[in-house]
Amino acid sequence: MLDWTDRDFRYLLRLISKHALLYTEMVTTGALIHGDRQRFLAHDAAEYPLALQLGGSDPAALAECARMGEDAGYSEINLNVGCPSDRVQSGSFGACLMAEPNLVAEGVEAMTNAVTIPVTVKTRLGIDEHDSYEFLTHFVDAVSAAGCNIFILHARKAWLKGLSPKENRDVPPLDYERVYQIKKDYPHLHIDINGGINSLVEAQQHLQYVDGAMLGRAIYHDPYLLIDADERIFLQAASDKPSRHDVIEAMLPYIEQRMKQGRPLKSITRHLLGLFQGQPGARRWRRHLSENAHLGDAGILTVQQALSLVDKV
Repeated sequence: MLDWTDRDFRYLLRLISKHALLYTEMVTTGALIHGDRQRFLAHDAAEYPLALQLGGSDPAALAECARMGEDAGYSEINLNVGCPSDRVQSGSFGACLMAEPNLVAEGVEAMTNAVTIPVTVKTRLGIDEHDSYEFLTHFVDAVSAAGCNIFILHARKAWLKGLSPKENRDVPPLDYERVYQIKKDYPHLHIDINGGINSLVEAQQHLQYVDGAMLGRAIYHDPYLLIDADERIFLQAASDKPSRHDVIEAMLPYIEQRMKQGRPLKSITRHLLGLFQGQPGARRWRRHLSENAHLGDAGILTVQQALSLVDKV
């Protein structure tokens, strides 16, 4: 979800659901330690609960960055052991770390010793030819013994060679049953499922077998899918669910504030394009923002004009 789940998109989601746990883009330990720390950690308190997702393999660096995340106010530190991109592999983190469960365990132990907030791991079911159930349980055994009690399992293996990151999201077949089996065999662990989940109805079906469900690209392309999450998933009464128009109206002061901080309008509105997915006027909404948000005089009025093109339903 690199370049997708930035702070502007997360703020949008929080206007739709108060309880869904949100995740940052993956941030590498090197970027935090040697780069613009403030830029990578900056967020709005309205985004909580919010997890900081780290990419890295050096236990000391992971511990240092976990402390940064806790100090910055994040609710959880998540270690990415699932990304299969070549760039990630060249840095010896992401999915390739599944082949080194002891190293992942060392990193988890270092982070759990460094912070008081939960340390979680997001991973695949296997990599390349190493995709047996025994391979997965060996990984879970090692990492859980180091202090990780929460695993987010993307229900596919990853091919580190021969498939692009996009192909790795679609080509390896989904194996939900294997995730369910992990929960059966490790009832003391919190197991979340990820991969190919496109609706809250599907998420609820998975929740019969596991503890949580993660939705990624489905939510990005249609953020309003989350509108019933608080009521249906978190069992919280929601008598005043905002309409799509309400969400944009509530977003306007935030957009104005971010633009004053130097954020270009187009960098924010790109995350809003899918909000009216399937609604009358959705094409007009997308077109107006796409054609005007990049202009030099673009501002709040640009968004309001786009909103006027969408029917209220």
